[in-house]
Amino acid sequence: MREDGGMGNDLAPLSAELLDELEGLALASALEAGELLIEGQKGALRVESKSSPTDVVTHMDRETERLLHDRLLGARPADGILGEEGAQEVGTSGFTWVVDPIDGTTNYLYGLPAWAVSIGVEFGGEAVCGVVHVPAMGETFTATLGRGAWLTSMRVAPTTQSVESTTSQLTVRPCADLASALVATGFGYQARRRRSQAVIVSSLLPRVRDIRRVGACSIDLCWLGAGRVDAYFERGVNPWDHSAGGLVAREAGARVEGLHGSAANYELLVAASPVIFPDLHDALAQARADRD
Repeated sequence: MREDGGMGNDLAPLSAELLDELEGLALASALEAGELLIEGQKGALRVESKSSPTDVVTHMDRETERLLHDRLLGARPADGILGEEGAQEVGTSGFTWVVDPIDGTTNYLYGLPAWAVSIGVEFGGEAVCGVVHVPAMGETFTATLGRGAWLTSMRVAPTTQSVESTTSQLTVRPCADLASALVATGFGYQARRRRSQAVIVSSLLPRVRDIRRVGACSIDLCWLGAGRVDAYFERGVNPWDHSAGGLVAREAGARVEGLHGSAANYELLVAASPVIFPDLHDALAQARADRD
């Protein structure tokens, strides 16, 4: 994407009608997945460990990813898909759906509300549409390249008990300096990485307003876009963690990058409002936050 936020030449073929189609499909699929997951919490969850005892997956993660695979590729069979729980198909259209069926599986397992269905679609390696649906909070974040970022909130009216929906455009919160920044972060699953991340946080904590740990990368990025935090960083996030949320944050005015001008990557993702991004970047680079 160009510095002015417009589409580069490689994205020029994307029509408004096609973007509408992609956003509509992502939104419908995320809402259906959310309903499945809310229903799944009513029964016993089967849990397995992945990379470590703290890195868990439930049968609902896998069922939901199958649902998303069927809905997305059923509608657009020439597209590819990349999912956290193993879905990986290379398409022929140039579009790839990047999905996390439950971002924040531990929160989901414990009944905490901060978990999300994250669906991004990328073209030529760039996110062009993203939906982060947070069913337990009644919130859905959406973004389409060049169209801004939006939050739709559902609430029950206290007098009529009817469900009301409101939609608002997102923008990052003005933050004058790093010292007044509320910074979100996350931790890995391996003990060695956690020890390293604890050192990073301890070095940063005296320099910021405070630290928050939500437990879901996509939500952290959306909350940055919504002005609920001023910055977010984490080592060890994958494309399905940040494809959709990263677009929401960028369309709301945030910078979302790696270190030293690189794109956000597994080694480190740094996201912040533009004014404080350089200072946060330099603090994390000095602390070698991209290494265990």
